[in-house]
Amino acid sequence: IHLEEISRSVSKGAHAVLVLDGAGWHTSPRLRLPANISLLSLPRYAPELNPVENVWEFLRQNLLSHCVWDSYDAIVDACCHAWSALMSTPEQIASITRRSWAQVKV
Repeated sequence: IHLEEISRSVSKGAHAVLVLDGAGWHTSPRLRLPANISLLSLPRYAPELNPVENVWEFLRQNLLSHCVWDSYDAIVDACCHAWSALMSTPEQIASITRRSWAQVKV
């Protein structure tokens, strides 16, 4: 369902490439890939290629550090709050995930 939703969002005539890390849930023999999507798996143990690793590091260092929670629900609430705070600042996300070596040269 997730891939179908992404497929519907891809502009007509365009093709989407989804970058995947090595998480086991990213693969399944039953996966049906829409024609306008390709999957690109990152090599193992290459966090420098996965910008989401920087997002997790930022969250741990800035919004979830030095905390002890009383319950599982408190952990979930703190994580939801941290994620919502980050999502409200798209310029911060762009800064965190930017790679100098991946810039388009004009």
